[in-house]
Amino acid sequence: MSPGRGDAQARSTADAVARRSYGKLVAFLSARTRDVSAAEDALSEAFAAALTEWPRSSCPANPEAWLLLVARRKLIDLGRRQRSGEIAADELRVLTDGLDAAAADADTAIPDQRLALMFACAHPAIDPGIRSPLILQVVLGLDAATIASAFLMSPAAMSKRLVRAKDKIRQAGVPFRIPERAELPDRLDYVLDAIYAAFAEGWVDPTGADVARRDLAEEALFLGRLVASLLPAEAEAPGLLALMLHAEARRHARRNADGDYVPLAEQNPAHWDARMIDEAEALLKHASTLGNVGRYQLEAALQSAHVDHRRTGHADWEAVVRLYDALFAISKSPVVAINRTLAIAELHGPDAALAALPDAANDARLLEYQPYWAARAELLTRTGAHDQARHAYEIAIGLERDPAVRRFLQRRQAALRS
Repeated sequence: MSPGRGDAQARSTADAVARRSYGKLVAFLSARTRDVSAAEDALSEAFAAALTEWPRSSCPANPEAWLLLVARRKLIDLGRRQRSGEIAADELRVLTDGLDAAAADADTAIPDQRLALMFACAHPAIDPGIRSPLILQVVLGLDAATIASAFLMSPAAMSKRLVRAKDKIRQAGVPFRIPERAELPDRLDYVLDAIYAAFAEGWVDPTGADVARRDLAEEALFLGRLVASLLPAEAEAPGLLALMLHAEARRHARRNADGDYVPLAEQNPAHWDARMIDEAEALLKHASTLGNVGRYQLEAALQSAHVDHRRTGHADWEAVVRLYDALFAISKSPVVAINRTLAIAELHGPDAALAALPDAANDARLLEYQPYWAARAELLTRTGAHDQARHAYEIAIGLERDPAVRRFLQRRQAALRS
């Protein structure tokens, strides 16, 4: 194999492992050291070693096991440098317990401890405001800049808070385990929020052409299934999974054959994944029997209502508005308020909807939120205020990053001129 080809194959394999197993490896290493930063650093060094070694010796049959073995050695070296005497010996024994066999045997499956790491990141000792971002970084591998954007914070500030949170895990000796039932209410919401944020990041790529984003959406669905199966009595776990499945079922209907954006109201239900929708409906029905209605169940119920509308042509807009009312009472989210106005438009007309639309002057977040301006433009169009609608479309077009959605908005704006 030529050097250039070997380098390319090594990098391709390392990239695939990073997408597929980064969180799994960090969780396995962290569970023994309770030092997330050290585990991340050791794994980073292992990946760097792989890019040097694999082109020379070819990629191993089990690259995860190879990386785990190298990362383990890095952690042991770090432990020896930082500690001495009996404490070092005890900690090194804890570290090596179970790692040797898993790393040395290429056929050994690495135990998946990501869920335990997620609940560790949501421990009460961690500042509530950083729990979900911490999960997104250490378990799902998102970088600080991406997380900062999702949580309306500067990358520098987010990085500092993430470092402090990892230090807290080490200093407080936070255990890596699934909490007892009595401990769940203080942690589960943060875990579910992180899973949904990861899914939303993957959902940005509607065609699945971006491999990293596609893998992120698949990973979120896997973790959602894992939480729902381990915590079947917690209504929001199947509620979240139902919500993600409803969205994923429509992924391929969001673009037509020419790659143009197709809004939900114009999608062909025949292009949806019926099995995913059936599974989502069964999960939602199960969640409704558990007697604890939450945000994700309500959002999934709204998705179910929209699916039924598209399939049957009939919609109970009064019920939809009530669902939005309940969801807004829980979340106080301006996004929910915006979507609620579109349902109000169907029930009471566009003037009533515009009156209910949040005012960007009172919420600075809306000034740069594309769906707000797109919704405003749509409602203004329905009232006949075309000049104001054009202006709102102009802002929405300027804020939109997806070329297909931008073209869709431009067509809507152009239709006003005619």
